Amino acid sequence: MPHEEWVTAVQPKTAPGHDLPETDAFSRVYWEAAAEGRLLLRRCRADGCGAAHHYPREFCPRCWSEDVVWEEASGRATLYTWSVVHRNDLPPFGDRVPYVAAVVDLAEGPRMMTEIVDCPEAHLRIGMALRVRFRRVEGAGTASGGSGANAHELAVPVFCPASSPAPSSAPPAGV
Repeated sequence: MPHEEWVTAVQPKTAPGHDLPETDAFSRVYWEAAAEGRLLLRRCRADGCGAAHHYPREFCPRCWSEDVVWEEASGRATLYTWSVVHRNDLPPFGDRVPYVAAVVDLAEGPRMMTEIVDCPEAHLRIGMALRVRFRRVEGAGTASGGSGANAHELAVPVFCPASSPAPSSAPPAGV
């Protein structure tokens, strides 16, 4: 079920995209799902394991099995830790300061590095309930320069308080 909540960032065409992932044949599934408003993780299918993990890898970091599959995450998480970034010289981060860099515990188990949006620093609390949103980077396509059928708008998962009202605008058509 897509999480139809979007945060939009315009990527300047002249600035290097230090916040843009390099997509390849393996990670493309993850980034295409994100562009559709779905957060994916990987789950091990080895007997006695079943661990979920994020960032996506082609093997299980717990038991080293290569029998892992994509699974859609619920989009729910809790805040594990955070830091407010007041200075960052890499584009486009300098235009975003201050921002909240965070580590969240996904409901499925894995920890994930992300950004917290739509929450004043004073309201942040360890263990607070969060939900996924997606930052669309308009005009970014893929950092690896995909085009044609392989090109897609880029969306990066970020999190907001679970109690935040849903944004009123849906993603533009085609995403």
